[in-house]
Amino acid sequence: MAVDDLLPTEEPVEFRMGGVPIAVLMRTPGNDEELARGFALTEGIILRPDELATVRGLPGREGEGRYELVLAAGVEIDPEQFRRNLYSTSSCGVCGKASIDAVRVASPPLPEGPNIPADLLLRLMESMRGAQSGFDETGGLHAAAAFTPGGDLVGLREDVGRHNAMDKLVGHLSSRRWPLGEMVVTVSGRVSFELVQKAAVAGLSVLAGVSAASSLAVDLADEVGLTVAGFVRPGGFNLYTHPRRIA
Repeated sequence: MAVDDLLPTEEPVEFRMGGVPIAVLMRTPGNDEELARGFALTEGIILRPDELATVRGLPGREGEGRYELVLAAGVEIDPEQFRRNLYSTSSCGVCGKASIDAVRVASPPLPEGPNIPADLLLRLMESMRGAQSGFDETGGLHAAAAFTPGGDLVGLREDVGRHNAMDKLVGHLSSRRWPLGEMVVTVSGRVSFELVQKAAVAGLSVLAGVSAASSLAVDLADEVGLTVAGFVRPGGFNLYTHPRRIA
């Protein structure tokens, strides 16, 4: 019996600054302006949201997206230092970096909190899963969600790339506050190095994933003071770094 299957959409998007292409990402279309803002912040291209005046759409062929990142008045950035040698696939956030030395962008001092009970962490993961409408339709989208220390959902974004979902979420939340501060962020897959980097640069202090954390992710989280939990599923989880925030 033949049935129709809804596939997750994956298409390229190009970001430019001063007319210079700085990155081509493979992403799920939607919330592209948030993706651009989050990408610019978490990759250290800009240091604060107000350094970016707007994200302007450019003409492109069907199935493509092109955007110009327009800096605020008085902000000067050399786009050449952020140009990627290769496009970034949906499964890799830092593969296209020109130099591994550019990966570790500076993060602000992370807050001491929040302090949350262990059972809340499990409930937050369930809440994220219940809000993943794109995953329900396709079975192929990652999610990143942010919660208050009391467990209220403040934002969720989905994308075929886990790091894109995080950037869309950061881009969305950065319009309200910066750094993002005492929130808990959950992700639907592995806790990778780039997710820890992006969370730390955004000023977040608790990151939890439904799957494993990589060794480099744990090393970086330990270095910057980020609490990382993995395999957050019914029955328990692994707490890799800075356990003081989880009671």
